[in-house]
Amino acid sequence: MASLNVKINDLHLKNPVMTASGTFGYGLEFADFVPLDGIGGIIVKGTTLKPREGNDYPRMAETHMGMLNCVGLQNKGVDYFCEHIYPEIKDIDTNMIVNVSGSSPEDYAECAARIDALDKIPAIELNISCPNVKDGGMAFGVTCAGAASVVKAVRQRYHKTLIVKLSPNVTDITEIARAVEAEGADSVSLINTLMGTSIDIEKRCRRLSIGTGGLSGPAVKPVAVRMVWQVSRAVKIPVIGLGGIMTAEDAIEFMMAGATAIEIGTANFIDPTVTIKVRDGINTWLDAHGCKSVDEIIGVAE
Repeated sequence: MASLNVKINDLHLKNPVMTASGTFGYGLEFADFVPLDGIGGIIVKGTTLKPREGNDYPRMAETHMGMLNCVGLQNKGVDYFCEHIYPEIKDIDTNMIVNVSGSSPEDYAECAARIDALDKIPAIELNISCPNVKDGGMAFGVTCAGAASVVKAVRQRYHKTLIVKLSPNVTDITEIARAVEAEGADSVSLINTLMGTSIDIEKRCRRLSIGTGGLSGPAVKPVAVRMVWQVSRAVKIPVIGLGGIMTAEDAIEFMMAGATAIEIGTANFIDPTVTIKVRDGINTWLDAHGCKSVDEIIGVAE
């Protein structure tokens, strides 16, 4: 068998397959379907400083080759996570990573600091696609200054591996990537969802309660692969690729574009065992092509 081990800063992954936040719960929900310790890393659902109710229903809509969602980061807050969820997941033998969101740099930093105190959470992923309430609702991740402000604030109070999740809803994603790298990001993950909408022509209204939502699934994969290819050549830190990965072949494509690891999201809703299938499929492909390590394919596409 080929070696599937990869490294994201100080984070050692037994294989490059991770789960995307918001699609895998806290991991426990999938324990009946897959061995959780067989996944390289599990990124749990978005966590905020204070509890959030999320958006009104309907907040999900199926599209051709994908789905739209506007769930709105529904969660019970970081203190609930620390007191109730963490004790249940801390002994899972893989990298348990928390996705952190906020409405100001101070919110992000305080939430991150509380998670920093948890011994068995080795990394966080910052969701900088959240709206900045002080800036009229514009997402932090769409400007270099906004993205940098969050990373700078968090880096001052968080001391473990810091992954920053980038929004694709920008003119030049490489500029954002370089901005967060300069402020101390250890890795970037991309892409987050693309903004879209869908209209019910019989009801003559949009299908989501707030009108727009994030598009994910196979439809976004070519955009995601392009952005991973660009960003991996613009920064020196590791890149984690996601966006429409359904098969091992999809994952390998991202890695050849420059991703050190990948995240699987929407596919978990279709097949709850997809993470293990992709892991095994990567290994089979590597063996069939005479590769001794997954490192041999990372960034090989020119």
